[in-house]
Amino acid sequence: MKSTVETLSPTRVRLAIEVPFVELEPSLKKAYREIGSQVQVPGFRRGKVPTAVIDQRVGRGTVLNEAVQEAIPENILAAVREHDLKTLGRPEVEITEFNDGDSLNFTAEVDVRPEITIPDATTIEVTVDELQIDESEIDEQVKNLRERFATLKTVERAAVEGDYVQIDLNATVDGEDVPGGQASNISHEVGSKQLLPGLDEAVVGLAAGESTTFTTQLVGGDLAGRDAEVAVTVRTVKEKELPELNDEFAQMASEFDTIEELRGDLRARVTQGKQVEQIYAARDKALAQLVEAAEIPAPEGVVREEVASRKQAMVDQLERIGASMEEYLAAEDKTEEQIDAELTEAATEGVKVQLLLDTLADAEDVQVSDDEFGHEIVHRAQRAGMAPQQYYDQLVRSGAAAAVFGDVRRGKALAAVMERITIKDSAGNGITLDALRAANEAEHNHDH
Repeated sequence: MKSTVETLSPTRVRLAIEVPFVELEPSLKKAYREIGSQVQVPGFRRGKVPTAVIDQRVGRGTVLNEAVQEAIPENILAAVREHDLKTLGRPEVEITEFNDGDSLNFTAEVDVRPEITIPDATTIEVTVDELQIDESEIDEQVKNLRERFATLKTVERAAVEGDYVQIDLNATVDGEDVPGGQASNISHEVGSKQLLPGLDEAVVGLAAGESTTFTTQLVGGDLAGRDAEVAVTVRTVKEKELPELNDEFAQMASEFDTIEELRGDLRARVTQGKQVEQIYAARDKALAQLVEAAEIPAPEGVVREEVASRKQAMVDQLERIGASMEEYLAAEDKTEEQIDAELTEAATEGVKVQLLLDTLADAEDVQVSDDEFGHEIVHRAQRAGMAPQQYYDQLVRSGAAAAVFGDVRRGKALAAVMERITIKDSAGNGITLDALRAANEAEHNHDH
């Protein structure tokens, strides 16, 4: 095989490859074997059909085509090694000349990793918003905790907003029962707007045993869009009782003895959450600065593939909730071109960041231990709700294990960058990564 490489841009090359016919012989033999094992010819055992008979049956062209399809990837790989290229994404192949008995000539255009000069991370300084915690945020946390320990008590009075009622419903259109429009003894929080439009207003003021009717528009089924008359009967009215905010509550709802200790712990959690957000904001700003300083070009082919995969993910996500791209565009008041432009911008930035971190990981010879890789697999499997081994096997089958390995390696390169940059808040205070370490530690302990 002979090959030459032509640089089309800092991120794309065209390989011109010539493979003499003799070098295609092994692929040709294999193609005859494969096709021979699939065709049945009377008088010959399967797999023992002579080549001349195969040529006659399926055509020499079909066999040559199969051989070429197998030879091309192997020869691209050899050329990539020969020219020491760091390729990205899938090559676009074009056969320029091939006749039976002659050499195979083809070109392969492929994205390559551009040469990147990494700026010194210690020169990067980023500013994030100052950390501010309002007591109302702690009050909100306490309120949520109280809600979790609330009890329901039956009351002998008419329902008001915030009560829980047990109700029976019966929907009719023109006096006929609506299919599936009957329900009995369902629990409903008055004012939550969880069930039918108009129900909350109708129930307010009804006591146990009382009924009323209201009109609502049907949204599903054959009668969608029609007005239905709904009869509602209240069986019981219960009011929500929140526990008293005292030390007893702290002991019941947490491992603390006093309400002050409980508030202190909630404040520490809220603070840590905000500190971690600060660090994430710093990370994004630092990466943007590094990418800009390194003037990283984005490989078009890789960006195209990334945009296609992000768009497909969007479509899948919309389908899962029973919506289409058209409905989403209408709801967001955007055109498909706008979505494509947004995806392209995000994908371009994402690809540049990956290139930066890959180059960094190479420069610093970042290694990923089996333990680190395993931890990431366990973590992702948990998020996907699968057993780690099952998740890993699926990754290997889909050929995505290398991508996860790359993510872990980039993550380590990023961690090294974060240790070197200077982070300050808008008030000029220095910020360290301690909060992130504590959060990771907590998550790590949670994993095991």
